[in-house]
Amino acid sequence: MSVFSQFPQKRMRRMRRDEFSRRLMRENHLRPDDLIYPVFVLDGKKQEETVASMPGVVRQSLDLLMYRAEKCLQLGIPAMAIFPVIEPGLKSLTAAEAVNPMGLVPRIVSELKKRFPELGIITDVALDPYTSHGQDGLIDANGYVMNEETVAVLAQQALMHAQAGADVVAPSDMMDGRIGAIRSALESRKCIQTRILAYSAKYASSFYGPFRDAVGSAANLGTGNKYTYQMDPANSDEALWEVGLDLEEGADMVMVKPGLPYLDIVRRVKDRFGAPTFVYQVSGEYAMLKAAAQNGWLDEKTCVLEAMLAFKRAGADGILTYYAMDVAEWLKQRE
Repeated sequence: MSVFSQFPQKRMRRMRRDEFSRRLMRENHLRPDDLIYPVFVLDGKKQEETVASMPGVVRQSLDLLMYRAEKCLQLGIPAMAIFPVIEPGLKSLTAAEAVNPMGLVPRIVSELKKRFPELGIITDVALDPYTSHGQDGLIDANGYVMNEETVAVLAQQALMHAQAGADVVAPSDMMDGRIGAIRSALESRKCIQTRILAYSAKYASSFYGPFRDAVGSAANLGTGNKYTYQMDPANSDEALWEVGLDLEEGADMVMVKPGLPYLDIVRRVKDRFGAPTFVYQVSGEYAMLKAAAQNGWLDEKTCVLEAMLAFKRAGADGILTYYAMDVAEWLKQRE
């Protein structure tokens, strides 16, 4: 008899009847090991600022960030992703501060690795926090983001982060050829263990708004857009092309961004390449869940955990989410 025999020989609800049998047949599992915690860092001491469009998320100086890093380890979260908030006076057309060896990110990374060597530190490799125009690269006289010129700066930035102690550099810019250039720069300076997490399928999404508020690039970007280098949300096959190129150039991991609206991309990438595949539950996704929960329209805990399982079900190996600490706490309560 076929396993797909008809009712009543096969009652699908039998296995759903009790908690024990639901657990035994559960296909996907969520663990703290799956989480990456993103943080926004400020210069100075005892500095903390709220992000209005992301309730519960703050910008913090290093001294306060240390407590969060320690909490990550206590909760079993394996890695933290660093996103800098650069002072307006340090932003420029050339993004010179991005390659300052005494800049905010190298100092943050160095101190975190001294205090918590076992915590994975991921750095964002992109120029938008450092440019006066808010674009992810250097622009020409017409405002167009130049590719090779930008890649040269990104390679310097990634190498600087690696030399400061970053375990993973994560180029999020979507310039052509930047993974190969970064890998060559790392190899040439013997940073052979530095991993590259490539934002390979990063879409020109409208879900990034709160993030740009958090890092202070929204005002600089103004009415500008990133359509000439981030991917068109209508495209799926193109994502596989992008991922394949990045893996050939030396990426160790690939990222799909945003998350829930692009689960089909996560699935296709994992099925095609089988490489370590990560997903970013972006600021807009976080803000929507928070707003709905605060208005009493959704149960925050159950909806967030459901979203996390959706990422796992789609094939994600890891999830970069502002809910990382909450999720780890909730999972701990289940133990």
